[in-house]
Amino acid sequence: MDTGTTDLTGKMLIAMPGMGDPRFEHSLVYMCAHSDEGAMGLIVNKPAADVTLNDLWDQLSIEGEGEGDPRPVYYGGPVEQSRGFVLHGADYEGGGESLPVTQDFRMTATIDILRDIRAGVGPARFLLALGYAGWGPGQLEGEFAQNGWLTCEGSHDLVFKTPDAEKWTAALKTLGVSPMALSAEGGRA
Repeated sequence: MDTGTTDLTGKMLIAMPGMGDPRFEHSLVYMCAHSDEGAMGLIVNKPAADVTLNDLWDQLSIEGEGEGDPRPVYYGGPVEQSRGFVLHGADYEGGGESLPVTQDFRMTATIDILRDIRAGVGPARFLLALGYAGWGPGQLEGEFAQNGWLTCEGSHDLVFKTPDAEKWTAALKTLGVSPMALSAEGGRA
């Protein structure tokens, strides 16, 4: 696959077995930006260990009504792990602070979205990740050349509705690929 001419923004990266980086094993990455200058995405299928939205509300002193939100916070990737990124639907614009990724997805990295979510006026569907996956110029293309990734279309159902433990396999199924058929070895014909 020649990703040098293909913009992967809005696509999903599906980690191939044997890619060599345990941080990405069985990862599904939603691509928020991709250009000649590099790429940025969020891992959407790996909840962070023992961190919920309630924990963040407490840590950031964000007050709200009701009992809070026990949903997990996700491990978004190895870059800037102390920074939060919210992947959400286009129903929330974030006062102009949201990055339009596609017609259906936005990404916001301001504390205002966390306050709005807590107040019940945030996006209907969202996923909060700490950190992100980032690649320098040509780095992601090199990983494709080494059989590190497959791609599929990003969808609300895959990101927001599919259980985390099933997302990687569900993404492969959108391509008609069985996980059992994947090889860690690349080949050339």
